[in-house]
Amino acid sequence: MSRLGKLNTYNFPHDNSEEVDPDDTRSVQSAAAPKEAPRRHHRRMSSINEYNDPFSNAEIYYGPETDPRKSQRAAASAAAAAAAAIPHKLNRIRTMSVFDNKATAAATRLALLGETHLVRRGSEDDSFLSSKGNRRFFIEDVDATLDELLHNEDTDKNYQITVEDKGPKVIKLGTANSFGYNHINIRGTYMLSNLLQELTIAKSFGRHQIFLDEARLNEDPVNRLSRLITNQFWNSLTRKVDLFNIGEMASDTKIDTPEAKNPRVYVPADRPEQYEFYIQAAQMNPSLKLEVEYLPTAITPEYVKSLNRTPGLLALAMEEHVNPSTGEQSLIGYPYAVPGGRFNELYGWDSYMIALGLLESNKVDIAKGMVEHFIFEIKEYGKILNANRSYYLCRSQPPFLTDMANVVFNRIGGTSNPSAVNFIKRSFVAAIREYKSVWTAEPRLDPETGLSCYHPDGLGIPPETEPDHFDTILLPYTKKYNCSFEEFRKMYNDGEVHEPELDEFFLHDRAVRESGHDTTYRFEGVCAYLATIDLNSLLYKYEVDIADAIEKYFGDKFVDPDDYSVTTSADWRKLAQLRKERINKYMWDEEAGFYFDYNVHIKKRTSYESATTFWALWAGLASPEQAARMVEVALPKLEMLCGLVCCTEKSRGPISINRPIRQWDYPFGWAPHQILAWKGLDDYGFTGDAARLAYRW
Repeated sequence: MSRLGKLNTYNFPHDNSEEVDPDDTRSVQSAAAPKEAPRRHHRRMSSINEYNDPFSNAEIYYGPETDPRKSQRAAASAAAAAAAAIPHKLNRIRTMSVFDNKATAAATRLALLGETHLVRRGSEDDSFLSSKGNRRFFIEDVDATLDELLHNEDTDKNYQITVEDKGPKVIKLGTANSFGYNHINIRGTYMLSNLLQELTIAKSFGRHQIFLDEARLNEDPVNRLSRLITNQFWNSLTRKVDLFNIGEMASDTKIDTPEAKNPRVYVPADRPEQYEFYIQAAQMNPSLKLEVEYLPTAITPEYVKSLNRTPGLLALAMEEHVNPSTGEQSLIGYPYAVPGGRFNELYGWDSYMIALGLLESNKVDIAKGMVEHFIFEIKEYGKILNANRSYYLCRSQPPFLTDMANVVFNRIGGTSNPSAVNFIKRSFVAAIREYKSVWTAEPRLDPETGLSCYHPDGLGIPPETEPDHFDTILLPYTKKYNCSFEEFRKMYNDGEVHEPELDEFFLHDRAVRESGHDTTYRFEGVCAYLATIDLNSLLYKYEVDIADAIEKYFGDKFVDPDDYSVTTSADWRKLAQLRKERINKYMWDEEAGFYFDYNVHIKKRTSYESATTFWALWAGLASPEQAARMVEVALPKLEMLCGLVCCTEKSRGPISINRPIRQWDYPFGWAPHQILAWKGLDDYGFTGDAARLAYRW
């Protein structure tokens, strides 16, 4: 269920990096690295891969390079060179065993007396260090040890070592003091899992031998992962636009057309300062062939479709910086984090979950920057986008801005900080605009029920998908028109043929993508007609949050800058109460203990048992009795070994060659479902259930 544990995804630093001792003759071969080449200065061209990582290279991480495959002659030459360079080096003392801590006790007595006599070196690490968990190991052959570990312990062959593996849960490692001659057993899932990570890192660095501190292996796994997330993972996922990296960030590998080969940036019509910024970037780096274009004031589905062959990155919020020494003004983008290393664009609802993690890691500036970008997107593009690429201009994602702004506001000083108050007021002005113009306006609003649906605009086939992604759907039409897939795609996108059934298919496909749950049988062929419990729970939360914000920050009187209407906190609380009543009327099933989606097209409640039922708890719209009923009936159906599953197996239905598995269905689980359920259950007093689910995840 979690993607954190894969062996090939770990690439991180540690705080206990080991340098080889230059005064130890056993380390001569290790220390005999090739002569360092003259250093050349390289101008910084990108900030994408700038990590403030003190352990970012193998020399710092594991010490100087070692290689067991070097010839004996090379080792002897290195030893001779080292001996010549250190004429007064002490000879290595004889290695003997340590019994009953006698050698350590003797050393302690001598130290107290101020004497400096040498003591015998033990075949294992010093007993004092052992007692502190600071033993060190020498792994003579990284590749062989990694192969042995995987062969013996990874019995399910998934490149992880977990409690589900049936291996002996023990491996022998050579001690550093004996230079690998004597061995110690390393036992247990946690230590072996950490060892798997360490060996993989060493291999990725090209190391064949390493010294390894035991502290790296027995570190508490929660502390270890938390430290790595804070010190390494977030840095790898953080982006910030500047003059040097925009070409790389604007490049798009999803679209394969001749016009898409050059990176391109689209700038809102009322942002000339950003247009000049990107033009400057293009002139500074002409080899990038960066293209910069203005967007029109009115962005229509027809216009968005016209950009399918010339996709580009959409400009985001920037702040002005002044060089204190020169007085020169410049623009730089606010930082943001992406949901995966291959991405450079800012995503929608992923960003809320990301922001929660950033705040836990005290990365407040990045979380705040993401809210600034969303304020910008609502102002310039009319909505929080699926992501800031041109082909997403018609599509939003689940709305979390009000809560996202609140959690950031509380971390930047709250009401005691005037800048924070300005921030929260701007955030809610944007959220109200989004609420009115996107989620409670046609086509997303169903006027009969007063509930909202995922129902984005758009024309044609989504261009960001693989060329053959829809071939199964398009096959009957290629036969009907006696043409190839490529020819039909062009005919359909250009409006040369009209196929209402295909239009409806892509309407729902775009809606699934807007829902963030792409893909699931819950939404297939029907998504745009569903008033979902997840979306309407989020809008209830918007209404409650907006009421609180108007009361606290606007003097209980909000004048809308768009239509000049005046509302109070009471007006928004009425809206929230009305939505709660509608949700209970159309979606709540007392017997089933679930909130179900409601199909506004056929006017019928569905019966798809989804983990999004718990979003009603997160939003606070369920009654205590409804919450208890969900815990009694719905929770047992969705709780699995590793947390909440997306839906029940019964709701998903049978799987076959013609009905393949979907990633937002049983048996998969996703972090957003877990996080919102934990918070909702805890808010309603089911703290034990929340803790159990969190532990399972």
